[in-house]
Amino acid sequence: PGVNVAGRIPVLYSPALRWRDSCLVRLNLCGVVTLKRWWTMDFTVMVLLGALLAGLTKGGLGPAAGVLTTLLFSLHMPVTEAIGLALSLHLVSYIPGLPIYWRQWDGPRLRRMLPPAVIGVALGFALLTTLPDETLRRALAVLALSAMAYKLASDALGSLEYRERAWHGIAAGWGAGFGSALANVGAPPITIYLLLTGIQPVAFVATTLYFFFLVDMMKLPLFLAAGVIDPQALLDVWWAIPVIPLGIWLGRELVHRIQPRLYEWLLIALLTYASILLLVN
Repeated sequence: PGVNVAGRIPVLYSPALRWRDSCLVRLNLCGVVTLKRWWTMDFTVMVLLGALLAGLTKGGLGPAAGVLTTLLFSLHMPVTEAIGLALSLHLVSYIPGLPIYWRQWDGPRLRRMLPPAVIGVALGFALLTTLPDETLRRALAVLALSAMAYKLASDALGSLEYRERAWHGIAAGWGAGFGSALANVGAPPITIYLLLTGIQPVAFVATTLYFFFLVDMMKLPLFLAAGVIDPQALLDVWWAIPVIPLGIWLGRELVHRIQPRLYEWLLIALLTYASILLLVN
């Protein structure tokens, strides 16, 4: 249990709070500031890194940083809560980018991918809410390693002779919706598909940005209803939200300053390390 700062009004807590019990100061939905039993530096660093990675993803450093956010959280809390917290931060990180890329998306391909994404989200959500946490951890690790394999193979995409078919977009939309709902790792299918089509860079960024924004908005009511996302979660980590614009700015700067190969290998190493930790723990 906790008490308010004045020490007068007792506040009851549900065991379901779990990882949120590590906050030092907590503002509940009734506006009561409460002092928790303990505070850990690990929790603070984890949330700050997650917010930074959410910003880096929208700043142009690609989906691997977003995958790493969920992996990072999963090392400290149940997978369903990790996915919910990561989604909350990513929803906030969309706000600066949406006006910038408004109407710059590839309309025909976006419309082709969205309907099957609805089916993918429904199936991924069903598995997320029924599979045990241990199975979800291993599934998350395998999906993350698959995303890493995509990064390693991406250089070969430009040399392929590709003829686009309508079902390619349908399959990419379904796979992206499924992976996004199950573990926030829906980027590889849609990224591979769009790169093979030879889409222009600005249209690529705009299409993926709005696709995943709409997919995440599909997930939001489902996750809220199932308790995967608790509105209290954002109140618990409100202090990390200002880090997201910093991550977006830093991502844009790094795109122009860092060697792409160095960045890719750094993310691959981090993804591999986090995935192995999930598999062995």
